[in-house]
Amino acid sequence: MSRASVVGVGETEYTKRSPRSALQHQLEASLTAVADAGLTPGDVDGVIPIGITGAPVEEYVADFGITDLRFSAVVPHGGASAVGALQLAGAAIAAGLCSTVLVPFGRNTSSGAKAGQRIHTMPQFHFVSEYERPAGNIAPAQLYAPMARRHMELYGTTSEQFGEIAVSTREHALLNGRGLMTKPITLADHQASRMITDPFRLLDCSLESDGGAAFVVTSPERARDLAQTPVDLLGSAMGHPDSPSSITQRPDLTRVGVAKAAALAFEAAGVTHADIDVAEVYDCFTYIVLCQLEDLGFCAKGEGGPFVEGGRLRLGGELPTNTHGGLLSQSHMLAVNHVVELVRQLRGTAGAAQVAGAETGLVTGYGDMGDGGVAILRKGTS
Repeated sequence: MSRASVVGVGETEYTKRSPRSALQHQLEASLTAVADAGLTPGDVDGVIPIGITGAPVEEYVADFGITDLRFSAVVPHGGASAVGALQLAGAAIAAGLCSTVLVPFGRNTSSGAKAGQRIHTMPQFHFVSEYERPAGNIAPAQLYAPMARRHMELYGTTSEQFGEIAVSTREHALLNGRGLMTKPITLADHQASRMITDPFRLLDCSLESDGGAAFVVTSPERARDLAQTPVDLLGSAMGHPDSPSSITQRPDLTRVGVAKAAALAFEAAGVTHADIDVAEVYDCFTYIVLCQLEDLGFCAKGEGGPFVEGGRLRLGGELPTNTHGGLLSQSHMLAVNHVVELVRQLRGTAGAAQVAGAETGLVTGYGDMGDGGVAILRKGTS
């Protein structure tokens, strides 16, 4: 039985070098999500801001006119936080702590520090400074590259298989009116793109982008009276890899936190992999998608390369994945936009990228150096 439903989603325009602040993006996306649900800002009584650029809850009290904020929290797991917030919102609502939770995110990367600089200001990453930085590894591409290279050495995974993920994701972005990247790419383009950090080429890497995204969660009972077809949260779980903040100190570089969360989420949801019609899988780098597909159990460890071939991840394939263009080609919104897209898919309102007959879907988060979140959602009956 579902404990919570997503009833509203919102996004801003996605750009680069936006003149607007992170807070402006967050508020615009939040207002859109609340209106989408058929609610007013004053109906919100819970807020879970996402990411280090998230405005404090006091901003929402002041700017939304919330008179009775009953619940707030922060999920400190980077790109896994959106799925963690979805889980936490469901738990808070089921416990009676609040009735309507807003999960907002927004950023202006142009005016802030780059990802490599931000990492080294976060206390949980002192491991990175101790073990990775002395070797010259500073930016995320440098930190994650050993995972991908190890997978290639163990299992024969190829750069072309990473490229298939980049090409299929870009193909989907072209169908999305909010996709930041609007130029088609081929596998040859991927192979010709410049090397960033071996084995990652430019087209293996997600976007630095500006904008905002948000969603609203409430109880299934209340959802029945709101504006949209609710999308019910069937099951969710979080997991963390061993040596969570230092990739090179792990006994197994090829598994991430999703590996521990997947079975719990599927058990809680009461569904199997065959029930998943569409997947939104965190894609900070192409390899991270391939790795998670294995850790989720869609294929065995080491078989991710062959699994992504043959159009399986494309619209019309067996597992349409990242149908909005993902972080690779739509916008890097820390997976809040993955949740937004999955809700639209399950409502049947995803436009040209709609997966026909989609009723059950999965979204993952991948945070910091491997924290993982998995949530399984289903189209509601109202």
